[in-house]
Amino acid sequence: MTSALVPLEHFLDLPAHARLLGLDLGTKTIGLALSDVERRIATPLETIQRVKFGLDAAALLRIAEKHRVAGLVIGLPLNMDGSEGPRVQSTRAFVRNLAPLTDLPIVFWDERMSTLAVTRTLLDADASRAKRAAVVDKMAAAYILQGALDRLLRLQPADEDDEA
Repeated sequence: MTSALVPLEHFLDLPAHARLLGLDLGTKTIGLALSDVERRIATPLETIQRVKFGLDAAALLRIAEKHRVAGLVIGLPLNMDGSEGPRVQSTRAFVRNLAPLTDLPIVFWDERMSTLAVTRTLLDADASRAKRAAVVDKMAAAYILQGALDRLLRLQPADEDDEA
């Protein structure tokens, strides 16, 4: 099995009612978010504690299968100036290793500011430090996925929007 990195537009051709899974890859955790079947709303799902790649990938793919996911949106942690640093290299390595294990199409999505935006939202909600730590990764994944979903909606031909 081989998977390919695809442009976001590829997701317009996915089967109807197929969900997307958003990922926020951290060094200690992987935050996950799931789209609804209409691919309009991202919802925080869960957080995987990272152990080693094989176990992490197996857990991720089990979750994708359970929710009948048709594609993965993976946050790409670019530097603020758009350059690629060590975290981007780590993310690309994860995807290179994951791709042969699945047929799911994969797209990268610029995740700059996702964790900051989520943290600010949680601070505004007066969430405790422990509560923020418990939810920030899956909320960041939802922020990443929602950005991709919003872009997909803008890419749809006008006549498809009118039918909804």
